[in-house]
Amino acid sequence: MKTVLATLNAKYIHTSLALRFLKAFSEKDFDMEIAEYTIKDPIMNIVSDLFQRDPDVIGFSCYIWNIEETIKVIEMIKKVKPEITVILGGPEVSYDTEYWMQRIPQVDFIVMGEGEETLHHLLSELSSTRKFHFVYGIAYRKGEEIVLMPGRPKLNLAELPSPHRFQEDIPSLANRVVYFETSRGCPFSCQFCLSSIEVGVRYFDIERTKEDILYLIANGAKLIKFVDRTFNIKRDYALEIFEFLIANHQGCVFQFEITADIMRPEVLDYLAEHAPPGVFRFEIGVQSTNDPTNAIIQRKQNFTKLSRTVNKIKESGKIDQHLDLIAGLPLEDYATFRKTFNDVFALRPEELQLGFLKMLRGTGMRNDAPKYNYIYMDHAPYEILGNDLLPFSDIVRIKRVEDVLEKYWNAHRMDRTLEYLMEREFESAFDFFQEFGDYWEGRGWQKIGHQLEDLFLRLVAFLEDRETSNMDVVMGLMKLDYYMNHKYKPRKIWWDFTMEKSDWARYMKQLAARPELASEGFTALGADEKELQKHAVLEVLPFDLGRYLADGTVDRSTPVLLIAYYQGDEKRAAQYFTAPAELAEASV
Repeated sequence: MKTVLATLNAKYIHTSLALRFLKAFSEKDFDMEIAEYTIKDPIMNIVSDLFQRDPDVIGFSCYIWNIEETIKVIEMIKKVKPEITVILGGPEVSYDTEYWMQRIPQVDFIVMGEGEETLHHLLSELSSTRKFHFVYGIAYRKGEEIVLMPGRPKLNLAELPSPHRFQEDIPSLANRVVYFETSRGCPFSCQFCLSSIEVGVRYFDIERTKEDILYLIANGAKLIKFVDRTFNIKRDYALEIFEFLIANHQGCVFQFEITADIMRPEVLDYLAEHAPPGVFRFEIGVQSTNDPTNAIIQRKQNFTKLSRTVNKIKESGKIDQHLDLIAGLPLEDYATFRKTFNDVFALRPEELQLGFLKMLRGTGMRNDAPKYNYIYMDHAPYEILGNDLLPFSDIVRIKRVEDVLEKYWNAHRMDRTLEYLMEREFESAFDFFQEFGDYWEGRGWQKIGHQLEDLFLRLVAFLEDRETSNMDVVMGLMKLDYYMNHKYKPRKIWWDFTMEKSDWARYMKQLAARPELASEGFTALGADEKELQKHAVLEVLPFDLGRYLADGTVDRSTPVLLIAYYQGDEKRAAQYFTAPAELAEASV
């Protein structure tokens, strides 16, 4: 009996940890292989590949991002191979299981909850006596009746075989995200999250965890993403893993979900002192800073402590932070969400993800939806369409914020410009993104693509149309940001270059002869006139850029020459320098 374990990942670079756990547990007794696709793959291509593998059993791992496409695959594969046995598992079908059995008549079994032992038992019965009423944790059909068996006791994680030792995975480790689990469960009870349903936290053996990590690194893994819901819930455990990774990372990057307001000071101090820059990334779910909202969704959070943690990590300059918000939580209207956004954006995370509440099957929020007059999508991803405080019209507007936030802040294409605008030209960060998002949609730009130059030009159009003040400063910062977005000297610019060729040549000559007129850093480049012409770009700015960047003062009495220098090396970022604008008048 051949079994194929399949899933549709959101992206090609993703991998399914669940399938690997299932195969590791059962491959000693059954003929099993893994087949991974993406939600963007044509259904015909997926079905053709599965058909050619000629399995007797196909098990699909189901999530909100792939369930609708998976159903299409199931319907087609059952038409061309009706004798095949189809099993579903995963969080999307572990709740409201009878609904799924009714909606998808082509499905023979559903594995509910933790699946390793349950799937093994089910395959044993399929290949022998077929007494499915002995298999705890499954749903199956008995004629027209749908039978839901009682759940199975939680597994002893120390007894699970490693999901990370498959030889076929080695060639792709360097090019894909490796998902890693050191624990299961969550200590918190956030009512919008499936993790709140499982009580308690169980851990894998820490020594085997270390061995698996070493194995992955030795075989080329570049990004390991830990899927533990709260990695730092046990201080000593987290610190031991951090110490181990610091000692053995070999350039691999590790991403964790942490709860920031419980992060202990000694752990932060250790990371600030010892963590190599860029090796760790932290995901921190803030979701809301509205206390009544957090109380009603049973989310314990001390935003003051959370802010202290985020700021301390940021000050160290070692770890990128990704903070999450959820729009549409109970008791949060447009105004309170605006405050939440501004509260969190003030921390200046490297990335701020703005999501929208999803009514996941099995969660308390879905059960309580009528209390707040929620309306939401009937099918996955079950995103809300409105409630008694946040109508659909407000959700649409906030989605515009999300769009430009992703394109501008999270992409870090013009940080200096955005900081200036949000601090000086708009009432708040949220108001900047909202106004720009409204303008963006009003122009129909959401329907067309864009290159880097387009993003700058569209921001200029928006700012000029609203008659933003101090556009000379804004344009100067945008030019700097544009130059610093390139590893190599840019072939084109998006503004009109007005410097005369004779002035440009004179500047180049002066800079080569008297580099100290710019700065010590520029002098250290040791670039002659030919190298400057090849690797440098120049622009005169009508204010003292260096002073503005140092203390925020806009001094128009001393225009400067902006010099961006490109080493022509992908691994070395561009450098910028300033010199007095009257440099061309200086004697050689």
